[in-house]
Amino acid sequence: MIKKTIFFKIFGSYLLLTTALCGLIIVFSFYIIRDSHMSTKAEDMTDLAVALKAEITPFVESKNFTRLESFTKELGKEIHTRITIIAPDGTVLADSEENPLKMENHRTRTEIAQAMDGNTGKFLRVSDTLKQEMLYIAIPVVKDNKIIYVLRVSRLLKAITATTNQLVEKILIIALIISAAALIFAFLFSRSISRPVRELRAALHKVTGQNFNVRVFLKRNDELKELADSFNYMIAGMEELFGELSRQKEELNSIISSLQEGILVLDKEERVLISNKSLQSIANTSLDEGRFYWEILREPKLNELIKRVRNTRRNSADEIELNNQVFLCSATFLSYKEEITIVFNDITEIKKLEKMKTDFVLNVSHELRTPLTSIKGFIETIETGTLSDENRHYMEIIKRNTNRLANIVNDLLSLSELEGKGSKLQIETVDLKELIESVVKIFEQQLKEKGFYINLSVDPYLPAVQGDPFKLEQVFINLIDNAMKYTEKGGIKIAITYEDKKIVITVQDTGAGIPPEHLSRIFERFYVVDKSRSKKFGGTGLGLSIVKHIILLHNGTVTAESMPGQGTAFIVTFPV
Repeated sequence: MIKKTIFFKIFGSYLLLTTALCGLIIVFSFYIIRDSHMSTKAEDMTDLAVALKAEITPFVESKNFTRLESFTKELGKEIHTRITIIAPDGTVLADSEENPLKMENHRTRTEIAQAMDGNTGKFLRVSDTLKQEMLYIAIPVVKDNKIIYVLRVSRLLKAITATTNQLVEKILIIALIISAAALIFAFLFSRSISRPVRELRAALHKVTGQNFNVRVFLKRNDELKELADSFNYMIAGMEELFGELSRQKEELNSIISSLQEGILVLDKEERVLISNKSLQSIANTSLDEGRFYWEILREPKLNELIKRVRNTRRNSADEIELNNQVFLCSATFLSYKEEITIVFNDITEIKKLEKMKTDFVLNVSHELRTPLTSIKGFIETIETGTLSDENRHYMEIIKRNTNRLANIVNDLLSLSELEGKGSKLQIETVDLKELIESVVKIFEQQLKEKGFYINLSVDPYLPAVQGDPFKLEQVFINLIDNAMKYTEKGGIKIAITYEDKKIVITVQDTGAGIPPEHLSRIFERFYVVDKSRSKKFGGTGLGLSIVKHIILLHNGTVTAESMPGQGTAFIVTFPV
């Protein structure tokens, strides 16, 4: 396909317009000149017919047709005009070119019919006799209000056409001269427009190659000069902008390179776009740009994290072990280019500290369990003996605190077991309705003593779940016990619903509620909102932490909602 340049478009448009105008002028000139000549000739021939009428009428009146015939032939040769005399009935009486006896009746001829109606007849047609196009003029000759004959004069049209053609040829020559001048002007004008456009195009090609030193200067004062000036201004701005972007890119690269955290950016095909020195140090290899990340980092958990972020198009994080180091990998999905950015935070030391802390707590708990058991045994032995009221009071205090300490140790051991990597669930099919009903029965005596109500509502279409019945029972014992401790009056509502392939269990009390600043921390170990109330009821501050860990082991979630003075609702969600 031929590329149409702006020069070709402008010059071609002028050429087409000039050619069309030239052709139209010639065609219209031909017809206008021809019609003008025809009208002039028709007037001249009408005047001629009127002049001949006086010469011919005596011959017709005297019916001297022989003399009329010779007169018309002689006169027709002299004036180069065909003369025809026609009787009212259409019979040809005399003709300057042909024998009237051999000519057909002319009554129906158009110009004769017009003359018979009392008008001057005028018609252009091919002569049946001469077989050439002729212009006919016919006038009626009237005497005593009666047409005595019709005088018709005619001339060949080729004489008129020849004159017309001569004039049209002259017009054509003039039109061609004007067209040539117009095309020369169009050529120069098109080139004056296309040349600066070509310069601007060439400059743009250079800019595409990131050459910002190019400028376009035009020696003219029109819109193209304004365009060139705007182009130069734009290029200057782009040069400054690209310089600033280059500096920012260098700064960003310096910052990324200096970060201790590993940085990895993947494109939508999971090829490496960016990786810093820290990540290369972590992986013990170079991550070349353009390679697939999985060719270098062969870690299943990392693959799962990237796949999860790619499929859900949401940010996610996971703990991943690489080369005997533990990293918290935070993956961010960039929707604009469908890229993924992964930050590797080294948490090896933190995990070691957590393990040391867990081991310490576990060891201390084990070490405390034996002496606590002995203390409880001695307390029970002493209580069987005779004690004064004062000593019995002190013994009750020792017993209460010993029991509280024993509960803390038991909860710590349970929590350590749940947090350990070896923690396993005894999975069975669990009917949550039956399980919660059995838990409620444990608290029947306490409910009666406090005058509390407990309402249980269950979705009739509730399916069974797969879980550890003992640990799930522990969850709801802790939640109901927690509600009992922190509620002064009213009761507890438990609702089990099934929606969107999830089972939602809500345990709501009518207690004092939890202030908003404490809600985010209530699942932390040893965190207690009301310390005095916790001590009063022997709370360890570990119940909700145990609940959270059990629910997480079941791939569920637990949250809390509360408003001071309106009670607290714990919401447990299980996937089905």
